Amino acid sequence: MQWEDRIGRRVKLRDLHIALTVAQSGSMLKAAEALAISQPVVSKVIADLEHTLGVRLFDRSRKGVEPTASGRALLNRGRAAFDELKQGVKEIEFLNDPMAGELRIGSNPALAEGVVVTVIDRLSRQYPRAAFHVVTGNTEAIYEELRERRVELGFARMSGFDSENDMKLEALFEEPLVVVAGMKNPWTRRRKIKLAELVNEPWTWPVPGSIIDSLVVAAFRASGLEAPRAAVYADSFNMRTKLAATGHFLAVAPASMLRFPAKDSSIKLLPVEFPTTTHGQTGIMTLKNRTLSPLAQRFIECAREVAKSLAKVKAKTGSDRGAV
Repeated sequence: MQWEDRIGRRVKLRDLHIALTVAQSGSMLKAAEALAISQPVVSKVIADLEHTLGVRLFDRSRKGVEPTASGRALLNRGRAAFDELKQGVKEIEFLNDPMAGELRIGSNPALAEGVVVTVIDRLSRQYPRAAFHVVTGNTEAIYEELRERRVELGFARMSGFDSENDMKLEALFEEPLVVVAGMKNPWTRRRKIKLAELVNEPWTWPVPGSIIDSLVVAAFRASGLEAPRAAVYADSFNMRTKLAATGHFLAVAPASMLRFPAKDSSIKLLPVEFPTTTHGQTGIMTLKNRTLSPLAQRFIECAREVAKSLAKVKAKTGSDRGAV
C-alpha cells in the first residue's frame, strides 16, 4: 500500500513531464514558457513532487536549476516511461496501419551510406509511408543518442563494446577493407599488387583516430611498412570515392559500401590484400530494456537479410576485382 498511498496516486504523468521540461530548460521560467503555463504552477508541481518523494529533486540558484542525484534518478526513469508509452502508441498505429511508421537510426557515416541506406531502400518500397531519420556520428555519439532515446537503433563497427553494459549488441557481418581507384588510374591495369608498391601513392581514408584509420595504419605495420599519411582525410564515403574517380587518388573503404545499393562504374577494386587485422565486425546496437517499435524490428530483420547477402559476396571480393 505504500506505493499506492505515497507514489501511485500522487505522481502524475503531467508532473513528470513538467519536471523533465524543467531539467531540459534549466529554468522554472523557461519551462513555464515552453509549456504555456505560469511559473507558479511549475514551481508548485516541483515542490509537490519533492514533498511526495521526500527528497530534493532540483538545486536552485540564480543561474537556474540543476537536477540533484535523486532528481536525475527520477528523470531517467521518467524519460524511459514516456518513451515506452510513445513506443506503445507507435505499435498501435503500426498495427492499424502497417504502411505507416517512424524510425530514428544512429549510424557511423560509412554504414549510413552503405548498409543502412540499402535497408531503408528496401523497407521504403514495402512501407511507402514510413519515415526514417538518420543521425550520423562516431560510436560514442551513437551511444549518447541511444541512451537519451533520440534513436532506437545504432549501426557501427564493433570495437570495445564489452564495457557498454547497458547496450544490447548483435554482430551482423565481418568484412575486409578494400582499396579502390578510378577507372583511369594506371593501377587498375595490374592483376596483382603488393601493398608496399602503394606506399607513396596519394591516399584518402577517414580522419586520424577513427576506427578505419587505425586499421589502415595496422595493416601497413603488419606488412612491415611505415604507414603513409593520407593526402586527404575525410569521413564521407562519397567524397573519398569521388576523389578516387578522378584517377589520382587511392581510397580505402569497407567492402560492403561498394556492393549496396548500386554499383559505381567510375571506380574499381584493386587486387591488393590488406592483412587480416583490417577485418572487423559490424553490428546493431540497441538500448537494453527498451521496447523496440514494430518498424525497428522490421529494420533489424531486413538488416540481417542484407548481412546474409554480404556474406555471399564476401568470398568473391578477393577473386572478383572488377568494376564496382
